[in-house]
Amino acid sequence: EQCQTRLSWWKFLFSSLSLFRKSLPRCRRINRMLSNESAPPPAFSRSNSQASMDSTSMEDFWCEVESIKESSEDGSEEATLLEFKPADEGELEAEWLQDVGLSTLISGAEEEDGQALLSTLTRTQAAAVQKRYNTYTQTLRKKNKHTVRDVRDIFGTNDSAVTNSCLDCGLDKGSPSVTEEISYEVSFSESITVLPKTQEWPKNQRFKKEDSALPKFIVRKSRFGLTEVGDLSAEDMKKIRYLSLIELTAFYDALGVELKRNRAERVRGRENGLFGVPLTILLENDQRKVPGIKVPLIFQKLLLKLEETGLETEGILRVPGSASRVKNLHQELEAKFYEDTFDWDQVRNNDAAGLLKMFVRELPSPLFTVEYLPAFITLVEKISKIKLQLQALHLLIMLLPEANRDTAKAFLQFLKKVVANEGKNKMNLWNVSMIVAPNLFIYKGKRANQQEMQAAATTAHIVRLLIRYQDILWTVPSFLISQVRKMNEAAMNNSKRQLMFDKGVRKLLRRKTMERDRPERPESKPPNTDSRENSDIPEGVIRVYAPLHSKVSMAIQLNSQTKAKDILARFHCENSRGSSQNMRGQIQSLHEIGGNIGQHCLDPDAYMLDVYHANPQAEWVIKPKAT
Repeated sequence: EQCQTRLSWWKFLFSSLSLFRKSLPRCRRINRMLSNESAPPPAFSRSNSQASMDSTSMEDFWCEVESIKESSEDGSEEATLLEFKPADEGELEAEWLQDVGLSTLISGAEEEDGQALLSTLTRTQAAAVQKRYNTYTQTLRKKNKHTVRDVRDIFGTNDSAVTNSCLDCGLDKGSPSVTEEISYEVSFSESITVLPKTQEWPKNQRFKKEDSALPKFIVRKSRFGLTEVGDLSAEDMKKIRYLSLIELTAFYDALGVELKRNRAERVRGRENGLFGVPLTILLENDQRKVPGIKVPLIFQKLLLKLEETGLETEGILRVPGSASRVKNLHQELEAKFYEDTFDWDQVRNNDAAGLLKMFVRELPSPLFTVEYLPAFITLVEKISKIKLQLQALHLLIMLLPEANRDTAKAFLQFLKKVVANEGKNKMNLWNVSMIVAPNLFIYKGKRANQQEMQAAATTAHIVRLLIRYQDILWTVPSFLISQVRKMNEAAMNNSKRQLMFDKGVRKLLRRKTMERDRPERPESKPPNTDSRENSDIPEGVIRVYAPLHSKVSMAIQLNSQTKAKDILARFHCENSRGSSQNMRGQIQSLHEIGGNIGQHCLDPDAYMLDVYHANPQAEWVIKPKAT
């Protein structure tokens, strides 16, 4: 009886404590957990990088995690599972070769694009490809598969491998006094300084949460200007992605860091609606309503709502809206958004912020893609110099699918505006990063990598870099553009050589050879094969076309100081009165089209004579800049 009485008493006590705990506000519970430095938040383990942070600095992060967890428990979010299959090293390397556009090395077929790509690689890039191909072939030999090509047959040498080495990755200390310059002229992997192999990586990463702790970087414009991701054609951006993965792998190899990737086999998502729909499907549905749109309409509308009324709201993004209101608004949006009957005036700023985070969180595949989430984490945990982190992050952005990249850019531009209003909303860069990180790097279902839950400070630091340096990250490095030009030139030359073997062409050449061997009349002249000499356009002169202007073309003599903006100004002056009504109010840009590039919207500060010499066969057209 006495034991039974004690048992009943303990049950009552635990029940009372449980009720009291549930009555506490969510963030107060988190605060209590964080106040005890020896006990991390339950269900989450901290990495070395987190342990180095003072406990209260991560309060917002764990509050956001708790909010996400509770919203999932309420059933407001449908479970989305990401399915993975185990793969051996050979399969992973085969996937890598396919992802960089070198599937011909696996199939054995001769393909022009693959040969063109290999011909443009730098020393470190070629070494990265060789290393992956060697691993792939060794795995096949162990499995007694078919005969594979020797790597020397591909690269013509067996001594191009680059030895892995470490470099000075000491911690950035204090606030930098000098602005550091980032060069795009040489590939990142080629510009790494090699130090003795005894150099070791720091065991503990420490992040300073003050905004001033981040160094200032500038990108010096070359004579070709700068190129944003939207300035190149889709076909050229596809090649940029191939080259970026090769360069990222070479960069990690040079640092002695393993580039890990997840293998996502299948993603299940809704095919209609707003939330939980894959970005590509959502954009296809939206483009039926607004052709050419690059960011989902619902995402744009949520950003616009917050920019109009929420940027000065204290605690915006941090202070949660009402869970019941957000749930009801979610359901109402799904039913009324495309009918244009939804009343946006009823949406409070904190509720709009909750819906915005819900949209990002419910994407069936993360905004920064499942495949490369480990690479995002690794760039902070294994590389401690901010400049090197930024270079790795830059290449990862180049790897994103177009829909993900455009949506992420719109999101980060909004977050930058939130930080700019810190004086009124009390949200600095570190606060915003901590709130956003769980929504980007922690998601429902089977996780790609448990490090997402273990590295709160790491993921917050990644978001901080994304917000702070977004103007740099969405610029295409010029060394990658130069490689794309070489790829296109090599492909064109291969096509010409292939054409020479065409039966009809050979027959025509035989006939031309016979005519050439006949006695030549004195007055006859050899045919001129230079198309420029045959034309009426002399060297250094380009003909610019402007279909939307009243004067649709103009020949312009270039000199060493002529910039793209000078040509635009000349056309504007000539057509100031007679311009077409269709072009008024639009941003006009000069485009380089054809030759060794698909289409390239030129920087207004690009020196035209240099661009002309790089691509003399191009056409030059003035038209609206894609937005």
